[in-house]
Amino acid sequence: MSKKGYWIALIDVHDADVYRQYIEANGKAFAKYGATFPVRAGRYTSPEGPTGNRHVVVEFESYETALACYESPEYQEASKFRLAASTGHFVIVEGA
Repeated sequence: MSKKGYWIALIDVHDADVYRQYIEANGKAFAKYGATFPVRAGRYTSPEGPTGNRHVVVEFESYETALACYESPEYQEASKFRLAASTGHFVIVEGA
């Protein structure tokens, strides 16, 4: 059995209107690759310094699926909105 894959993003959104376009556009890729969202915004505390104003964890069936989703034409098209509307840290990792 393969380990799950995750996207972890700590984002500073500076254009909420454009970022909403990203959220609307990324649904095609996430549906295609079976993504779920253990964390998608919500309340947070940053006890050790700034972490961005939006925090997201996206779960996939495997690390390979997480990579495939990121590299997909559907997500690459949607990511243009994220990159235009925000800055931050984004990583794809294999679960434990």
